[in-house]
Parts: sequence; structure tokens; C-alpha cells
Amino acid sequence: MEAVLSRVELYEHRWWALGFSILALYLGHKIQGYRRLSSFKGPFGVGFTSFSHSWSFLTWRSHLFYEEVCDQYGTIARVGPNDLITSSPELLAHMSAVRSPYSRGKWYNRATRYQPGKDHVFSELDEEKHEKRRQQMARGYSGKENISLESSIDTHVSQLIHLIRSKYLSTDETARSFDFARKIQYFTLDVISQVGFGEPFGDLAADEDVNEYVKAGEIGLTVCTIGLALGITWFLQLPLVARALGPSENDVVGFGRMIANARSLIRKRLERETDNRSDMLASFVRSGLDAEELLSETVLQIIAGSDTSASALRSIMLYLLSHPRVYAKLQAEVDAKSRQRKYEGVVPDSEVRKLPYLQAVIKEGMRMHPPISDSVPKRVPDGGDTVVVDGQSVFLPGGALISYAAWPLHHSKAIFGDDASVFRPERWLVEKDERRMAEMNRTHELIFGYGKYQCLGKPVALMEIGKAVFELLRNFEWCLCKPEDPWKEYNCMGIFVHSDMWVTATERKLKEW
Repeated sequence: MEAVLSRVELYEHRWWALGFSILALYLGHKIQGYRRLSSFKGPFGVGFTSFSHSWSFLTWRSHLFYEEVCDQYGTIARVGPNDLITSSPELLAHMSAVRSPYSRGKWYNRATRYQPGKDHVFSELDEEKHEKRRQQMARGYSGKENISLESSIDTHVSQLIHLIRSKYLSTDETARSFDFARKIQYFTLDVISQVGFGEPFGDLAADEDVNEYVKAGEIGLTVCTIGLALGITWFLQLPLVARALGPSENDVVGFGRMIANARSLIRKRLERETDNRSDMLASFVRSGLDAEELLSETVLQIIAGSDTSASALRSIMLYLLSHPRVYAKLQAEVDAKSRQRKYEGVVPDSEVRKLPYLQAVIKEGMRMHPPISDSVPKRVPDGGDTVVVDGQSVFLPGGALISYAAWPLHHSKAIFGDDASVFRPERWLVEKDERRMAEMNRTHELIFGYGKYQCLGKPVALMEIGKAVFELLRNFEWCLCKPEDPWKEYNCMGIFVHSDMWVTATERKLKEW
């Protein structure tokens, strides 16, 4: 009788027993996860939850959260149950080396897909496919098969100068302020669409966001960031959800219109021979990319290429305009080169690269405010890895994800000196310690990624940045309208959205060039 009662009581409490069993398994899993990375310190609770990490994305300032964490907890710090961040240049280079066994972290890179189930070179997780795609695209980005690359950039530099001179030139009598952040976005969009498709979007000529591509891009980045932070990227990329909520190629304006236009252009291009074409798209076709692959890659380069180059130019100009000594010194170098006039039109890239102070200003501007701070987590290979960081041996458990902390890396006093937080371009010219200079240069290169993950668009970006800064200073005198509040900034998954960077430009008055 007692045995029967015991079975009855057990049956009546079966749901409690099941609940306690599930809770025990859950807690065991959490404790095991916590212990795997327990040797790495971080903010309160990160061993059990990713809340603070996710919240940093929703505050639109994840780069500053990473800096605060590394400053407080060290070169390698914990930000989640399975997530670490690092500001170690050696570890970052080690993880991205050509033959590195590390791979990309799924949670971040897959969030950059803009078509469900279809990868581009940035979202591709399969290392062999990723390497093959990079090889197919490298020649197009390098300019080896795009002989009109520089002349295309020159065309839009000239258009930018003409737009400012014809509509926004200030005088002693009248100040005509304009949003530099928006105009420079028009410039970079026209450059990358010309380079990629063979024809520009026409933003500079129209002086407006033609087809609302800029607006759509900012909305898309916002949605992706929220999806990433809340862990619902998988849901947003379900085909039914994407079709209901995402852009459509039937849209009159916006991102859907961009995809539709790109598809139409690609279809027309594939119907013709590409042997006599010298733009990036023709190079991709010759390398064997099919229509869907071409669509994925060309739309990606429009988004990634324009936003990052625009961010770099805004940051460089902001630091120049807020540091009169540097501004005057660079302008003197620009004027000296201009007076030589060994060229016609826009300054050649070959001449830009010969200007030491301009190159130092570009480096320092991107060091102070890296144009992109995407965390791009790397997965530690199964079995773990032992690395040396800050002179100490560190074991990294297999499967852990390690993200890039841009701000503490590029503001490191150990690498750039005690005044690392100060904008001082001379650090790139007067450093006598060859070892430190080499380390500074290696660290700077990480802005563009490294090894098998290095940015393919680096040559295009550096060319347009150098030419634009030179011509903007050669033609105009610049002033910030609101130095106390120079811009509005939002960090969306590491890509910066800027607005309200109000400036004035007045005509330069030189007696001779």
C-alpha cells in the first residue's frame, strides 16, 4: 500500500520533478560555460549572460564599451559567456593570418546578409569558399583590371569641388553652412557606384539622395544592429519574414530599388562581351562570378565601401578643423605641391603618396577615429590555442569567440606613446625608435583587416581619401559651425552613421599656384 501511495505522489509531482531537472541541466550548462572562460575578467555577470554586450550595440556606442572594458580588465577581456574581446595587435594578426585555423563567428558575419540564404565575401563562413571568392575579386579591387579607377575618382572629386563652389560657398557677406557628412556620402557613393557599376548614382550632380539609397542604408544598418543585439537575426532572415519586412525589388526607392537596378545592370552586362570593359564589374565577370554572386558582391561594395570611406573623410576633416596648427601645416604642404603644378586637374595619386604630412594626417585621423569598428569575431579552433599576449602565455579554449576592440587598440599608450589620446600627426614622422615605428605601422594596417580577411577595397579607399583631402584644402578655407557639437554619431554594428556636421567653406585667395 505504501509503495502505491509513493508512486501516486511521484506522479502528482511529475511536473515539479521535470521542472527541477530542466533547471538543473540549465544551471549546469551555465556553470560549465562560465568556467570555460573564468580566467578572463569582465563586467559583472558576463560569465552568465550577454546582456551588457548586447546592450552596448543598442546604445549605438559599442566601440566605447569595448574601450572601457579593455581599459579596466586588460588586453583580453570577457563580454559574454562565450565571448572575448582583444586589443592585442599580435593576437588579431595571429587569428587572421593567411594560414590561421581560426574562422569567422557566425553570430556577427551572418547578420550582414541582405538576402536570406545568400552569402557575399563578408558573410561567407566557409573558409575555402571565402578564399576562392577573394581571389576572384582581388584584381578588380586592386585596379589591375580597372585602368579607369583613378580617372573615375578624379571625376567625382571635381564634382564635389564644383558642388561646394557653385552652391555652398561662403563670403564675408553671407555664410552658407552645409552638412559635410551628407555631401561626403554623396561623393563616396558616386565613386563606388562608378567604380563598381561603370556609372554613378548621380548624388553629387543632383545634390540629393537619389532614390533614397543613403536613407535606406541607414535604416538597414539600424535594423541589422537591433536584430544582432536581440539575437533575432535568424528570424529576420527567414524567407517569409524577409519578404514581408525586408526590401523588395519592386520598391520605387531605397535598398530594394538599388538591388533591382543592380540586377538589371548585371543582366545587361552579361549579355555583352567584357573584354573591352575596364571597371570592377567586368573584372568580376571575367573571374567567373555568376549573376547572383555578382549581385551580392556589387551591392555589398556599395554599402561597405561608401560608408567606411565617408566615415574616414569626416573624421580626418573634423580633426583638421579642430586643430588649427595641423590644419595650417598641412595646407602649407598642399600649397607647395600646388605651386609646382606638374599635373592638370585633380592631384594624381602618385603625387599624394609623396606628401609626408598629408599621409601622416590621414593615418592619424583614422587612428583617432577608425572608420570602422566592426567586432568581426573569430572562432578559436577546436582543441583550443595557446598564444602569447603582453609577454604572457594564454590558453584560449576551443569554440570561444574573440572580437576586435578597435578603440583601445588604436589608442594604446604602449604602442603610440603617452599622448595616444591626442591628435598629433607628427608621431608618424619623427619617431626614431624603428621598432616602435614598425609596431605603429602594423597596428595601423589592422584598420583595414589583416591577412585572409583584409579589406579588398583598401586601394580604392586610400586613393579617394588622399585626393579628396588634398583638393578640399587646396580650394577652400574650412570652419566648423558648431565646434561644441560637431556632429551626430551612431555606431551600427561597427559602421558609423554621421549627420549634422555643419561647416562653411570660403574660396582660397592665393596670389599664385
